Amino acid sequence: MFYFVNWFFFNFLGKRVTTNNPIHVKTKKLIKIILGVVIFLTLPSLLFFGFVYFKYHEDLPVGIQGEQADALAYKMLESLNHEAYKNTNYLEWTFKKRHHFEWQKDKNTCVVYWKEYKVELDLNTISNSKTYVHGFRVQDDQETELIETALNYFNNDSFWLVAPYKVFDPGTIRSLVTTKQGEEALLVTYTSGGSTPGDSYLWQLKPNGKPKGFRMWVDILPIGGLEASWSNWTTTESGAQLPTFHKMLLFGMEIDNIIGRN
Repeated sequence: MFYFVNWFFFNFLGKRVTTNNPIHVKTKKLIKIILGVVIFLTLPSLLFFGFVYFKYHEDLPVGIQGEQADALAYKMLESLNHEAYKNTNYLEWTFKKRHHFEWQKDKNTCVVYWKEYKVELDLNTISNSKTYVHGFRVQDDQETELIETALNYFNNDSFWLVAPYKVFDPGTIRSLVTTKQGEEALLVTYTSGGSTPGDSYLWQLKPNGKPKGFRMWVDILPIGGLEASWSNWTTTESGAQLPTFHKMLLFGMEIDNIIGRN
């Protein structure tokens, strides 16, 4: 890093900054410090990204659509007691200790809490949603922004909770993929709905069909094929099975305060 900074000054700044003028000397030292800080902060990130990209990045696999893919999807749903989930009318959870949700599934509404904000989402008619800051009703531009934020939180955070149950949602395409290890995996592509349509997930399943993780090809990630675990399952009062933890690379995502009732 030190040699890079000196090289930069010699080649690019040396002809313009003289050491005779005290102001120029101070300017040179200041620029040198700034460059050192920038390199110190960005170089590790670039190296980490490069390592992760070359180690994990893969192109989206091509699977076979049809009855076999659907049969594997049904096997996954059966392993999770899909009927119990369908009959769960109320779900509550906290995602990464930052966002809290009270989802009335049968009414298609959800109250979202974060920081000092509260949004009552009407998922049937978004324009009917209501927003609050410190308990006071807000409207106009701030309301629009808060509704959009709450909806994005709901789409993302609920997916990490109930994604296995969404494999037959409208706009989904299911394909059977044989992995390099010779195992059958379920590729699900969402062509519509949510905040980022077009995302694909390759479900890795245990012999009984229960998910153990998936690999992602999603719009918000520049690396295709990153893997996230689905583990630490809990069974709600209603009988639905939901995960409480995901691990991706070195990072963990906790889901707690889970309540599910009929």
